[in-house]
Amino acid sequence: MLKDIEISQKTKMIHISEIAKELNVEESDLEFYGKYKAKFNEEIFAKVKNNKDGKLILVTAINPTPAGEGKTTTTIGLGQAMKKIGKNAIIALREPSLGPVFGMKGGAAGGGYSQVVPMEDINLHFTGDMHAITAANNLLCALLDNHLQQGNPLKIDQRRVLIKRCLDMNDRSLRDIVVGLGGKINGVPREDGFIITVASEVMAILCLATDINDLKNRLGKILVAYSVSGEPVFAKDLNVDGAMTALLKDAFKPNLIQTLEGTPAVMHGGPFANIAHGCNSVRATKLSLKLAEYCITEAGFGSDLGAEKFFDIKCRTAGLVPSAVVLVATTRALKYNGGVKKEDVGLPNLEALKLGIVNLGAHIENMKKFGVPVIVAINKFESDVDKELDFIKNYCIEKNADFALSDVFVNGGNGGIELANAVCRAIEQKESKFAPIYPLDITIKEKIERVGKEIYGADKVVYTDAANKAIDAINLLGGDKLPICIAKTQYSFSDDKNLLGAPKGFTITVRDVKISNGAGFVVVLTGDIMTMPGLPKIPAANNIDVDEAGTISGLF
Repeated sequence: MLKDIEISQKTKMIHISEIAKELNVEESDLEFYGKYKAKFNEEIFAKVKNNKDGKLILVTAINPTPAGEGKTTTTIGLGQAMKKIGKNAIIALREPSLGPVFGMKGGAAGGGYSQVVPMEDINLHFTGDMHAITAANNLLCALLDNHLQQGNPLKIDQRRVLIKRCLDMNDRSLRDIVVGLGGKINGVPREDGFIITVASEVMAILCLATDINDLKNRLGKILVAYSVSGEPVFAKDLNVDGAMTALLKDAFKPNLIQTLEGTPAVMHGGPFANIAHGCNSVRATKLSLKLAEYCITEAGFGSDLGAEKFFDIKCRTAGLVPSAVVLVATTRALKYNGGVKKEDVGLPNLEALKLGIVNLGAHIENMKKFGVPVIVAINKFESDVDKELDFIKNYCIEKNADFALSDVFVNGGNGGIELANAVCRAIEQKESKFAPIYPLDITIKEKIERVGKEIYGADKVVYTDAANKAIDAINLLGGDKLPICIAKTQYSFSDDKNLLGAPKGFTITVRDVKISNGAGFVVVLTGDIMTMPGLPKIPAANNIDVDEAGTISGLF
């Protein structure tokens, strides 16, 4: 089979204006970025506001493994399959970050014959949204340091600066740095650091804001520092919220692209789910719901991270009610959870599958707790054997969960017809009784413990002294009424990446807590999770090249 990039490059794309026509969107409602990419302009939101909302379908997965689960591929394949069975569907995705593209994980454009295109553009600069978010964040940091240099009238305590610079790249050497060295003319020396752009509060704000005024208001509410007397200092105190909004004006508009089979896809925003809230923008999702009968979206990593945050943060904030959840699982990943090494997951091993399938069971039970119908997508690989696939099917029956085989990587939309029919059947026959897992009027610690015990399966949660002090400070700001966003390893239900399957009796350690005041949630840092990832020993960047004709190779 051809490589992903080879499949993408052989595809004859349709002009994006033709894709828009399928959604009853006129050329005048678009801002073109070449032939195959466009942004929706602001006028479209007013035009469609009275349209009936479509059905919202979330695609999530079991805990990710090095073997791969194919969540984004399944999302795209399901959208293509919906079109095959005569449904009017649209796909709503996150934008890839350059960090994983050049690092270890790869991009976020799907794979095989279920991709969004133009794949190279999407995985690299796309329409410049990531750069705009990076610039807006770093403008705030620059103005803060300039404020310190120019007399510091707000009396900011340079030891209590909370905002960090960002970069859309994996670069561990920038996690902790010192700025302002080199004498008086070069600024005030202080400790600083970088986070990856997709973990920034500016990214979260862009993805949760409803309109340009809401965007500016949220940016102004970013807590950047404390004064020497302990008073909070916000971005609006530095008079930077207007300029940040100006930088984000175009990035705030959702992007329209297409799949290999010409299914419309809206791609906008890109927060990670292990260190941020892991969902595409509210604007993109709400617009998609107005443009089609079915909107298929995805949330990052496993359901313990992406789906939980989708439900408890995004849906609550935006007033969204999902109609169904598709939970992606593979024999390979389940065998890995049963103790099989990465290089052996393609070999038949029913005993390991029996041990690892508890991971799928825990995810099914968790999704049911939110009151939404669950359909397990068994993502088929060439190495799969019938005996193992049948075991997963029977397990789903025992768990009273709908299921379907999916072969969208190899067969595109045709490989997802069984899944598409199962999803539509579930939506028609089962009412969604969606509700978040916790109310907002309980304490921060009660929220953490509710997620820790109900979703992760932890026995208890413990807090460092730093975390306890941070919670006290956040309570004084009124942050105790906000939802929580737990930063945790994606590889395990626990905060220890080595505890696979469905561990029980473990303890979650909260090492720090921060408030994303503009985004409207409290970030809870557990384990050794990093907000600036590092590169692997052999980065994916080493395999990427461009020939004399400008053709890119090695992207995947």
